[in-house]
Amino acid sequence: MTRPSLLNRLTFRQLQVFQAVHRQQSYSRAAEQLGLTQPAVSAQIRQLEQALEQPLFKYAGKTLHVLPAADALAASVQSIFGQVSSLQMELSELAGTIRGELNLAAVSTAQYVVPHILARFRARYPEVQIRLRVCNRGQALERLAERRDDLVIMGMVPEDSNLSFMPILDNEMIPVVWPGHPLLNEDKPTLDDFARHYVLMREPGSGTRTAFEEFAARERVSLSHTIELGTNEAIKQGVMAHLGVAVLPRLAVQLELASGLLASPSLPGFPLRRSWCTVYPKDRHPSPVTELFLRFVRELLPELNRHFQAPLEPMPGHGVVCLPVAENTRF
Repeated sequence: MTRPSLLNRLTFRQLQVFQAVHRQQSYSRAAEQLGLTQPAVSAQIRQLEQALEQPLFKYAGKTLHVLPAADALAASVQSIFGQVSSLQMELSELAGTIRGELNLAAVSTAQYVVPHILARFRARYPEVQIRLRVCNRGQALERLAERRDDLVIMGMVPEDSNLSFMPILDNEMIPVVWPGHPLLNEDKPTLDDFARHYVLMREPGSGTRTAFEEFAARERVSLSHTIELGTNEAIKQGVMAHLGVAVLPRLAVQLELASGLLASPSLPGFPLRRSWCTVYPKDRHPSPVTELFLRFVRELLPELNRHFQAPLEPMPGHGVVCLPVAENTRF
């Protein structure tokens, strides 16, 4: 009796579960990502292995090892899902509506920029479902390594030839103090003068902290007195409470600077400049929606740069209606 062809023995669900396990290299993390129980994930992988007549993974102690058949299948699954996404995009274009999903992760400093991009993207493509996770740099690097998102938006991209990145906007980091701070009255304050105060900093691995520490090291200035706070908002409140001074992205403090709640002394070498970038692994071909988003961002860059470099003012209108799209809705 002839065995059914492989095509008849595989399901998209099996391949989806397999891809999650292969990327996460963990049954439990894959289950969490997919909203399944770990036994359900194990059952899907077992059925897939039976259909392929090949083992895909094996445990040695608590470590999951990826077998050669799994790597071969992963390349095919990526191609299959890419084709399905392309088909979905083509069908959406034929129907006059672009549909799909866009999963983004952004470092916390980029949260002052990314919503402006997403608002315009949603105005043009309202049927695209967007998910944005804001995290610190260490978490962003972890998510990038685990391929958990379509794109990661971060500064200080690792020097890795396997990553594809596109700068989208300058991130200027400036010193901030409370109004009336003694540094504001000094003729030519230096980084040494700044570092004599308690410096409020994010956790190790933060992009802003790393950039400032690298700058201080080049200037041979010791940061001997630091207080670690977990978020930029906590640091802003700490500076306003006279707990210490800080270096923060200009966009993170522009409202407080404009309202006089914070001030920025003129120090040599500032602002520190980095760029926020979109990043993804080169061997992970972007989905059609991701490519659409990247193309849209490239078109939007001149407008974004003009807005964020100008004096603080409301973002100009861009046709966004903050209501769900409904058929036959009239305004």
